[in-house]
Amino acid sequence: MELRAFIEITRPHNCVLAGIVGVLGSIVALGHFPELKTALLIFLVVTLGCAGGNTINDYFDYEIDRINRPERPLPRGAMGRKTALWYSLSLLLFGLILAYMINRWAFFLAVLAYGTMLLYAWKLKPMPFVGNLAVAALTGATPLYGAAGVGKLGLAGYLAICAFLVNVSREIMKDIEDIEGDMTKGSRTLPIKWGVRKSAYLAVLFALLTVLASFLPVKAGIGLGYLPMVAVDGLILWAAYLISRNPSPETAAKTQKMLKISIFLAVFTFLIASIWR
Repeated sequence: MELRAFIEITRPHNCVLAGIVGVLGSIVALGHFPELKTALLIFLVVTLGCAGGNTINDYFDYEIDRINRPERPLPRGAMGRKTALWYSLSLLLFGLILAYMINRWAFFLAVLAYGTMLLYAWKLKPMPFVGNLAVAALTGATPLYGAAGVGKLGLAGYLAICAFLVNVSREIMKDIEDIEGDMTKGSRTLPIKWGVRKSAYLAVLFALLTVLASFLPVKAGIGLGYLPMVAVDGLILWAAYLISRNPSPETAAKTQKMLKISIFLAVFTFLIASIWR
């Protein structure tokens, strides 16, 4: 067993970024930075949830990762599967304890999100499109969690809608990227059931819906601080164009990363716009 595997299996860079997005969601909702204690608790609850979710996902994805990602801790033998299971549950339990210290809505949303993570890893992931929707909903809930932590929705609702839509697109692209390993395990992901090209077109549809949804704050009078969203929309449209032109696992690997970048750029755009407003 490698001690570094306890950090590596959580994919810490993703977790820290998710925690930051949670805090940014609270800023977007308020228009200013919340109390330091509240911000720290929001960051930890989101980070621990992400860490626990990634770990339990690797537990259930062991056979797939032996093909798609053999360098990960479980396939290469750096950590036992049972250890990973208990480790993930411990992370989630600690996260719920901290969520209870924020407020009842933050605790309720944490229970719902953590439960969805477990259900996704256990049952929903191989199901065509259902698993994609579950992950997208969890991503959209991240800025909402920040809003729940401070008891105000503000512009975080619009951000959550955009995050949900673009992540449906990204999750479909990730399924296209992972189609070889998923077929080996017998999973029933969308590219396996529908074919790669039809799945790519659905990913493009949700990318376009994201761009359309990004105009909702403009109608609500968000102001000039929202102008950088034009560049974010451009990146999303470029990813959609690439996957529509060449719907292959190689292209999907590139475009899903582009959409991931667009998510974080959008968060900072909403942040600037909310403070400016």
